[in-house]
Amino acid sequence: MTPRDAELALPDGPAPHAHAVGHDGAEHHHASPTPIGFWIYLMSDCIIFGALFATYAVLGGSYAGGPAPKDLFEPGFVAIETALLLISSVTFGVAMLQAEKRKRDTTLMWLAVTGLFGAGFIGMELYEFRHLIHIGAGPDRSAFLSSFFALVATHGLHVTGGIIWLVTLMAQIRMHGLIEANMRRLSTLSMFWHFLDLVWIGVFSFVYLVRLV
Repeated sequence: MTPRDAELALPDGPAPHAHAVGHDGAEHHHASPTPIGFWIYLMSDCIIFGALFATYAVLGGSYAGGPAPKDLFEPGFVAIETALLLISSVTFGVAMLQAEKRKRDTTLMWLAVTGLFGAGFIGMELYEFRHLIHIGAGPDRSAFLSSFFALVATHGLHVTGGIIWLVTLMAQIRMHGLIEANMRRLSTLSMFWHFLDLVWIGVFSFVYLVRLV
């Protein structure tokens, strides 16, 4: 076979497992699909929380002769709960700044502080649920309480998932450092955490604050 015949026999397109090569001769690696996939996930979460907010808007005034928000919610307690989550968002922002400076230990410290604030928020939420159920104001008491528990508990499950994600990522950073993959994961978790803060501001304003006025 002549060199010309061998050239014609080659299949079209790049060879298997080869990197794409640009006109300048340099290899180009494909960008990670993580950011796009995560934005799609966040949009699906927006739909879920939008549906839960809409459900609460319809059923939030149906007390079925049972307790109303003014009989159940304590503004001071909810304010502290809200402060814990908002402060955790600030500490996460500080962790991101330290990560950009490639300060691994300081980043881990601020992530740990963030996790503690998040755990404090979940602890207060569980205490509130336990108290409401104990006094007979569980989710089966009225449509108002059913929609309240559905909305607030769904948010709490997301925060719990965020804390588990945070602990896992801290272990990865401790083992492998602030490599590119961990920085991408940290940025993705940061978006998720701040998103949960925004959702809670809506819960605090629409579920607690408006009903207590």
